[in-house]
Amino acid sequence: MSLQIAPRHDAGPVPPGASTAVPERPAVAGPGRRRRPPRAMLLDASGWVTMVIATVVLGAPLVWMLLASLKRPDELYRLPLQWLPEAVDLTSYGNAAQTIPLGQLFLNSVGLTVVGAGLKVLLGLSCAYALVFLDVPYRRTVFLVVIAALMIPPQITIIPNYTFVASLGWLNTYQGILVPGLASAFGTFLFRQHFLTLPASVLEAAELDGAGHWRRLWRFVVPMSLPTVAAVGLVAVVTEWNDYLWPFLVVDDPRKMTLPVGLTLLQNIDGMSDWGVLLAATVLVTLPILLLFLVLQRRLVAGLTTGAVTG
Repeated sequence: MSLQIAPRHDAGPVPPGASTAVPERPAVAGPGRRRRPPRAMLLDASGWVTMVIATVVLGAPLVWMLLASLKRPDELYRLPLQWLPEAVDLTSYGNAAQTIPLGQLFLNSVGLTVVGAGLKVLLGLSCAYALVFLDVPYRRTVFLVVIAALMIPPQITIIPNYTFVASLGWLNTYQGILVPGLASAFGTFLFRQHFLTLPASVLEAAELDGAGHWRRLWRFVVPMSLPTVAAVGLVAVVTEWNDYLWPFLVVDDPRKMTLPVGLTLLQNIDGMSDWGVLLAATVLVTLPILLLFLVLQRRLVAGLTTGAVTG
């Protein structure tokens, strides 16, 4: 029995001798089989090469610093240079701790960093909340002043701040290190830009329920802004921990110095030329903040990009 394909009624009569077989449709390659154009592959390759080069350039000094601090003194000056130590030697760390009060310097840095970064975040939150949610006069002018403060290099304010701190008798004191740098124009700007993206209906409902400004800030605004709070806090922590010039000018008492200033003290004691000791102390300064940044880098990126395009 032979099968015949009936022609479609809307296609008209089939001419004599014409084939009634249905033509096969060409196979379409799926998304997984589609080959990328050479230009895109070249861009990807150049991006990977650039990333590898940047990683090596930025990471090689840090790796060398860590490995060199674990070497014996004679290995540091050996030619040709060798990256890996023959054996892990912690003598340089012990010599650094005996030369300068590393424990006291570490506690000073931790305390000043925690208090300074916390106050910067608190002041930035309060100022940004007032600029966005309070009907205060000239708030746009205040915001323009904040933007202008971002453009002023901090080195310009060193002499006025030093004169002010010296007139108050705050030299060689913790408050002399903290107070002049508490205002954070960067934090205020970032919080303000993020607060503009928050839903107004939530705060209006809280206001109808009788919540005051302080309760609205901590019960509603801050929980909705945790990525931005983490970003500003991390930037403030890194800035406070690595600050060198201002503590170096204000403090000359070893008991009040921070770790970065302690490196200068270590180098100046008896004409210190033991590079192993200096590298060990540098590792102690760099490693804590580097680990903190690696742990919180995702929150930093998320907080910096939140509300970035809001006017």
